[in-house]
Amino acid sequence: MSQQLKSRIESLGLVLPPAPKPAGVYKPILILDNHLYVSGQGPVLNDGGLIEGKVGSDLNKDEAKHAARQVGLTMLSSIVTHAPSSITIKRVIKVLGMVNATPEFRNHPYVINGFSELMADIFGTENGIGVRSAVGMSLPDNIAVEIEAMFLLEP
Repeated sequence: MSQQLKSRIESLGLVLPPAPKPAGVYKPILILDNHLYVSGQGPVLNDGGLIEGKVGSDLNKDEAKHAARQVGLTMLSSIVTHAPSSITIKRVIKVLGMVNATPEFRNHPYVINGFSELMADIFGTENGIGVRSAVGMSLPDNIAVEIEAMFLLEP
């Protein structure tokens, strides 16, 4: 990852949690041409634990939004850990946000804003906000939020 991005993370006072190990047969990241694809990430805490619970019963929408922000930090950690230091991320292209929610919960976009707002803080509003989906479902290990993303790299 570029020194510019590392500096931006530091200037915002952000602390990245440890990058998670794959929980199955897949790559945490994949670079094809000038695109960086990041596999689904969960909300890893600085001690390596996870934010767990079903939104709408165990967690409220603000706690879930915080979990989505933590997914953003986890994703950055995965990129820092696995991507070559020579790459520079130009912009966020696509985000798929999945919320572990009760059937009655209806604020999935609000929750995923936690991730999107963090990306806007890091990359700016023009490059940090891409297209996005926010859906509710059951998630592995009862994690609160899972997000996958695609980024455009500088050529």
